[in-house]
Amino acid sequence: MLFCLTTQELMERPDLWEAVHRLRYRIFVEEMGWEDLRRADGFEVDQFDHDEAVHQIVIRGNEVAGYQRMLPTTRPHLLTEVLTDLSEGTPPAGPNIWELTRYAVAPGFRDGRRGVSTVGTELIAGFVEWGLKRGVDKVIIEFEPMWVLRALQLHFLATPLGYQRTYGSQQVVATLLTFNEHTLDVVRSRRNHHAPVLARGYPDMFGQRRAS
Repeated sequence: MLFCLTTQELMERPDLWEAVHRLRYRIFVEEMGWEDLRRADGFEVDQFDHDEAVHQIVIRGNEVAGYQRMLPTTRPHLLTEVLTDLSEGTPPAGPNIWELTRYAVAPGFRDGRRGVSTVGTELIAGFVEWGLKRGVDKVIIEFEPMWVLRALQLHFLATPLGYQRTYGSQQVVATLLTFNEHTLDVVRSRRNHHAPVLARGYPDMFGQRRAS
């Protein structure tokens, strides 16, 4: 299941907060080489972990298996403040458009075919379900160019917003993905799992520790 937490809710679970930010550090600093994010404490935290951010977390057993963060485009976000050279012109914005950032699958959960793991497809199904329930039908994602084709295969309408650039060890392109109920059906069919993935409340695994 995929859990959606606000930043405040995530901070109220210190062990979950630590697991999330250590995973982000492992993926984006140690694997992808985003040296601007390097910190001595081994946590990846930035200015966009604010009160309107939504943290989407996949739990397997006692581990954070996958993670992504949703940011509203009605306030400054990654593409407008940090990755500005990825957009030709003014990036699209509005209440129906969010930015999906920090998509990450933990190394021990990278199964599946053609580069998309079962945890990865759960994250994809999760943001589509979450968006459709809230009148959100578009996301901006900065990802590797090969993901544009993968998005099209899942029946997202993929519109590049600029040219690809190099960040760390990656080539990255900013892309606007438009989705609808048909997209969700295709994603669920590819997963061979048609039940909703969104869960309510907190993951039980971290239920014993709260911030004092």
